[in-house]
Amino acid sequence: MQDEQQFEQLMLQYNQLKQGAEDISKMIDREDFDNAITMIKNREQLFLSCKCIRKYLELTPVQEKELESMLDEIRTLEMQNIKKLENGMENVKMELKKSQKSQKIQRAYEFNAGQSGSILNIKE
Repeated sequence: MQDEQQFEQLMLQYNQLKQGAEDISKMIDREDFDNAITMIKNREQLFLSCKCIRKYLELTPVQEKELESMLDEIRTLEMQNIKKLENGMENVKMELKKSQKSQKIQRAYEFNAGQSGSILNIKE
């Protein structure tokens, strides 16, 4: 009976992790990175709790299958979040390179119009 209660507790915690992964995905889409990072850090305790419960819990084959299914969903969501972040980082790197090139060109051709002479058309 106690194993059943612990299994239910474990599944509840894994559901919280799954929901958290979905929320983080939405935050990444909205570019709300500060809250996403905060949420990721706060989930660490939940992961540790799940690991401890699972370590000492004896699962039936049906429970094991249900648990593995839930873990596969969480892994999939986490990998999607990682890919979104990697793509975002690549986009930021490309924009940064463009900006740096633009600044380099501006510095190379920068001059002070007040200190330079003007061109006159002598024929006029």
